[in-house]
Amino acid sequence: MEEKKLNRLKVILAEKNLSNKWLSEQLGVGQATISKWVTNSSQPNLEMLLRMSECLQVSLEELVRFDALPKIEKKKITYKT
Repeated sequence: MEEKKLNRLKVILAEKNLSNKWLSEQLGVGQATISKWVTNSSQPNLEMLLRMSECLQVSLEELVRFDALPKIEKKKITYKT
């Protein structure tokens, strides 16, 4: 079964009872842009992430939390001489 990715921006907007329209007005971008961000069709740049964290009153870490990423297994590399 395919694992569904949760979008942190979508979750935060829902928790704070805020709309895509509200965020688009705060950031000065179109609602279509916000829609792309909350559906993972595209990603905001770092400057926009910082502005979003200020508008939403959450830390940047909270906005881009990576705890759901799979752990990368370290492998020992050996060389033949």
